[in-house]
Amino acid sequence: MKQARELVHGTCVALGRLGVLLRGGAGSGKSDLALRFMALPGEGALCPGLVADDQVYVSANPDGTLTASAPPTIAGKIEVRGLGIMPVPFLPEAELVLVCDLVGGKDVPRMPPESEKATVLAGVPLPTLRLAPFEASAPLKLKMALLRVTPDNAN
Repeated sequence: MKQARELVHGTCVALGRLGVLLRGGAGSGKSDLALRFMALPGEGALCPGLVADDQVYVSANPDGTLTASAPPTIAGKIEVRGLGIMPVPFLPEAELVLVCDLVGGKDVPRMPPESEKATVLAGVPLPTLRLAPFEASAPLKLKMALLRVTPDNAN
């Protein structure tokens, strides 16, 4: 059985093996948030890392999970505004468990909605949140959201 696979515009970072897809238009802060997320300290197996910047392969697995990976031509590279394309350590893949839409601060709800929005990628629904990427707390909020989505599978 062939896996469903999509190439999506976005950046994927992971905490350990759990990945989040950052979505937003050009200049919305995807790479900037990824850099700041990658700079968070690791805790045991929960080390933050880059999976892919700008384009992400999302593949559906037979068990209903999703795997995120980088296209080979951009693996281990991230765009750093003002510096250009830079090489960085990266993870070859991560289990994609969350989608994060980057928005302005006024568009982030104070409390999560009663019924969480889902985004369907490669035929699999994922929880979706909104985050203001340039807030100083954004990388930590992203980490907390990843831990909240699947706390039992974090290690």
